[in-house]
Amino acid sequence: MRVCLNCTFYEPSAHWECHETIPERVADKDRANFCDYFRPTEKAERTPRNPLSGKKDARDDFNKLFGG
Repeated sequence: MRVCLNCTFYEPSAHWECHETIPERVADKDRANFCDYFRPTEKAERTPRNPLSGKKDARDDFNKLFGG
């Protein structure tokens, strides 16, 4: 079934939550759709990343280097 959450290109931190250049946003990521870019993910279970976690990691690394 073509569902964004099962797609290789699904990424919560990407534009419209997709690494492909899709023409419009798919609102229901957990429902079937007809996306031509769909490619099934190879992972059995995908853990969504928090888009803000990278900022926290970068801030922590900065503070370790320069004391903060």
